[in-house]
Amino acid sequence: MHPRKPKGMPTSLDYPQDATIGDILAGSARRYPRRVALRDGEDTLTYAELHDRAHRVAQGLRAHGIAPGDVVALHQPNSLWFTVTYYGVLLAGATVTPVNPALPPAALREQLAEVATRAVLTHPATEPALRAAGTDGLVLVAAVPPTRAAPAPAGADGPPPGTTPFEDLLTAPDTPLPAVSPEALAHLSFTGGTTGRSKAVMVRHRHVVANVVQFTCWRTGALPARDEHGGVHLEAVPSARTATMTGPGSGTGIAVAPLFHAMGLISQTNNVLAGQTAILTGGRFDPVRYLSLVAERHVTHVTGSPALLHALIAASDGRCYPEVVTVNSGAAPIDTTTSAALARLFPNASVVEGYGLTEATMGLVTGLVDPEDPVPVGSAGLPVFDTEIEIRDPVDTGRVLPAGETGELWARGPQVTSGYLGHPELTAQQYVDGWLRTGDLAHQDERGHVFIVGRAKDMLIYKGYNVYPGRLEELLAAHPDVDQVSVIGAPSPSVGEIPVAYVVPRPSAVPGPDLARRLMDHVAERVAPYQKVREIHFVGDLPTSAAGKILKTELRRLHRSGDAA
Repeated sequence: MHPRKPKGMPTSLDYPQDATIGDILAGSARRYPRRVALRDGEDTLTYAELHDRAHRVAQGLRAHGIAPGDVVALHQPNSLWFTVTYYGVLLAGATVTPVNPALPPAALREQLAEVATRAVLTHPATEPALRAAGTDGLVLVAAVPPTRAAPAPAGADGPPPGTTPFEDLLTAPDTPLPAVSPEALAHLSFTGGTTGRSKAVMVRHRHVVANVVQFTCWRTGALPARDEHGGVHLEAVPSARTATMTGPGSGTGIAVAPLFHAMGLISQTNNVLAGQTAILTGGRFDPVRYLSLVAERHVTHVTGSPALLHALIAASDGRCYPEVVTVNSGAAPIDTTTSAALARLFPNASVVEGYGLTEATMGLVTGLVDPEDPVPVGSAGLPVFDTEIEIRDPVDTGRVLPAGETGELWARGPQVTSGYLGHPELTAQQYVDGWLRTGDLAHQDERGHVFIVGRAKDMLIYKGYNVYPGRLEELLAAHPDVDQVSVIGAPSPSVGEIPVAYVVPRPSAVPGPDLARRLMDHVAERVAPYQKVREIHFVGDLPTSAAGKILKTELRRLHRSGDAA
């Protein structure tokens, strides 16, 4: 099988050797110095200004005792200062550990200790949780300034007491910064915790550079190059350009994904390498305000999880936004009903799905940005450049399954990371002979398109038959009375496990026994008898992670407790 690639592009890329994440920022700062890189309300930073502020933060960290290899936590909501401090930490030769700003103090304390954090760059709104978690052993705590996207809490007056003024970092003496190796740890990124306790993944500079180059070249029709100072930038390939691509140095997107999560974290550098403008929104997601920004700022790229896209569809009131050329989605597959609604909302856009995980830096698979050659509905796309995908038997892991058969997805490529910090046994289980065992069930068609079925742990066994929740979710999502749905396996003494659906009904639907029976009949008419949904529970919303992934662990807990509400 030879999976397809974007037209006009090579099958393999020439990655910039010895490049670091800082080289990508430096390359764009020289190539697009006056282009707006970040917009946060009325505050903006051009690419030259972003590089300058990051350089100053790096010098400030060095002046306050942060050495190469030290771990610096970013404990902030989304704002332009998150991006500035992210690059500042990396330019100082230190390692970023992004932490969820909503973590309670006990969980925050545990994560900071697990990676031996030396400094924390926080925010006035999140600093109280950090104080409650404890700051013993830290050499520096500084709070970034409030912005429109991330305002100060009510009643706050100036930076939190006991923190180093952020201005001190920006005004430190101008001294040379250390050389950074591509092998240096760039991130200690915690997994999403959708299947249990979060773990810190070791992500090196070379992993990030490779994954950023893979995705950005794929989606812009360009190839990586180096300038005379070693900076990394893109050179367009005219023959690869499609109607829904924006080339290097153009395009505007809204950065709504949490920046502490792999998708948001890596997307920062995707935007930088592409020379795009990122609009920061921060705070609580408001679909009406989001669509207003799309119109006001001439947004060309929309990115989000299916839950976010559902909210946009519901808030659109029949309007459409023709300037959007690409809709990128991750976290879960888009069903056919949602795809049709997105085509009406963004009539000139390619809807591009993707698949990845923190252990692969960010991404492994994505769709073609080509309206004339779309991937099949339900597919996450194709393996990106220099990425191998195998579908293996979940039990006999040495047996590769043929096209069409469902098994466990294994991956190999330059973006696959170095394992889990402090967990050698778990690393050995998931990283085998250069391959990453993802734990996700999938199948491929004859052309290489990847279809994600669900987590291997989500598969249930009914009377000895394998039942995949993803197929049942797709069928239920197509019903006109269903807004969102998730299917889990529930223990049953007589048959092993039964499929149980948790459904968010549409506002026009009346939840109750009659609707539940109609939905179960809707599925039963389309599947084998052993695949039928046996129970349906109606809920107001589905529990999701910060990245928009549905937390089936929480649904299983609710089912065990009998508290479906």
